[in-house]
Amino acid sequence: METIAIFRHPSALFLLVVPAALLLWTWTRRGGGVALPFDHGRRRSDTKLRALLASCESLGALLLAVVILMLAGPQATTEPASKRALTNIQFCVDVSGSMTAKFGAQDRYEAAMDAINGFLGFREGDAFGLTFFGNSVLHWVPLTTDVSAFRCAPPFMHPRGLPNWFGGTEIGKALRACRKVLIEREEGDRMIILVTDGYSADLSGGNDEVVARELAADKITVVAVHIAEGQIPNEIVRICALTGGEAYKPEDTDGLARIFQRIDAMQKTRLEKSQPEATDAYGPFCIAGLALLGAVLLAAFGLRYTPW
Repeated sequence: METIAIFRHPSALFLLVVPAALLLWTWTRRGGGVALPFDHGRRRSDTKLRALLASCESLGALLLAVVILMLAGPQATTEPASKRALTNIQFCVDVSGSMTAKFGAQDRYEAAMDAINGFLGFREGDAFGLTFFGNSVLHWVPLTTDVSAFRCAPPFMHPRGLPNWFGGTEIGKALRACRKVLIEREEGDRMIILVTDGYSADLSGGNDEVVARELAADKITVVAVHIAEGQIPNEIVRICALTGGEAYKPEDTDGLARIFQRIDAMQKTRLEKSQPEATDAYGPFCIAGLALLGAVLLAAFGLRYTPW
């Protein structure tokens, strides 16, 4: 809903004294009667006719007032609307050789990519990026709201078809690379979803806390999905905890799907109030002006003062 609240040139409103003076003169002036040629005749005053004539004469002053209001530049302010706050989610997927191990009817890599593609349907309106890592890091899909590239990624980046420099697992390097991508986005929340099945030597010796502090300083939340047997490495758990995220361990493909549903529930969609905007609001004044102009033309055909 729009309400006219301000004028771009408020100083022009002082010109309204001119139509106000014309209206005052029209309704308070003496004379204006019809003189008939009867000697010594007495003229009876017709109050209703006089009011009707004065009203018709006032139309010009009212039309002038509308013109002045339009010259002042009327503007309307829109009420703040709620809009969905953007979340920038960077998937960081392990493509080391161990990701080819069986996981249900698929291997770990295939199950993870299927779960990611299912997750995309929960978060319409968010921006997603996709990074693959082993001993090297490859940003496959830049942050985008168009998720079609995710659907095509699995066959191209399957660990069985990658060169040997993707064979290891360097999570610290991958998280820092994802951080560089996310900090370029000034708008929205930032989140990394780490999918891995291994231990990373570059997080040992306290380096996990160093990486976590860097991510937390940039308000990046890390959520980890450890898709392997055994306990989740303490370094990964610590990074998630220090950045406000959690680490999960699926037992099967159904559990993997449920984990991504829990991640969706954890990262709630936020609504933000947009700032009210001022826009030109000439419409009501154009309608009023045209109506007054039409009334002036109609009055000119017969409802006017005749001095004879």
